[in-house]
Amino acid sequence: MARLNQIIAVAKTVKADTNKIITDAHHVMMKGPLLAGLTRVYQPRIDDGETLPGEASRVQVRVPDVLADVKAAWVKLLDLVATLDTTNQDATANIILADGTMLAAQVPVSTLLFLEKQLVDLRTMIMKLPLLDPAEVWSQSTEEGVWQAEPVKTVRTKKVPRNHVKAVATDRHPEQVEIYHEDIVAGDWTTTKFSGAIPQREAKAMLARVVELTEAVKQAREFANSTLVVDKKVGEPILSYVFFGTTPVS
Repeated sequence: MARLNQIIAVAKTVKADTNKIITDAHHVMMKGPLLAGLTRVYQPRIDDGETLPGEASRVQVRVPDVLADVKAAWVKLLDLVATLDTTNQDATANIILADGTMLAAQVPVSTLLFLEKQLVDLRTMIMKLPLLDPAEVWSQSTEEGVWQAEPVKTVRTKKVPRNHVKAVATDRHPEQVEIYHEDIVAGDWTTTKFSGAIPQREAKAMLARVVELTEAVKQAREFANSTLVVDKKVGEPILSYVFFGTTPVS
């Protein structure tokens, strides 16, 4: 008996083949001359009258034949889709981590496929998370979820005018004084940085967990896709009703 992954592998091909057969059938039935035929026989009315060759053209396309091909292709496609959908109802698997921890039980295969794609986006988001500046020494702040760097102290200076006596006063000359400015320490600045980013180690741990979960989901999906196919036949009664008006016997 076939497994789900085998049916999935041929599904696209069957759909493409069916679409081609239906398209070709539509085109060929639009060509009126292919469906037409005739014979012409000449019969003289007088003795020894002229005999003319007859004409004949055969019908090249018969609608019942075209519909038979369409029906066969459509029956195959409908049965395939019904089989896939019916089997998918039973195709589930548990998401189990490498250490044996089960995160979710009996997850449908369609959900596993969706989750696998979502984990790609989740991994991308984690790789772009804002990280704390590794040049700083960070610790938890009193505010939840906020980090605090070690305070950095810097001095504040100010310029103070000073007098410099260049020449002492004499009987003939006044005192000569030069004014200059001297930088003195006026105070201290204490700067403390805060951040809502996360440490690099936390981002790495999250990324590792996403990678582990992705592998677990892939394994679960492969297990679910190995489910034995539940064969479902719906095409024959449906197409027989459409083309011939027949219904299954109760």
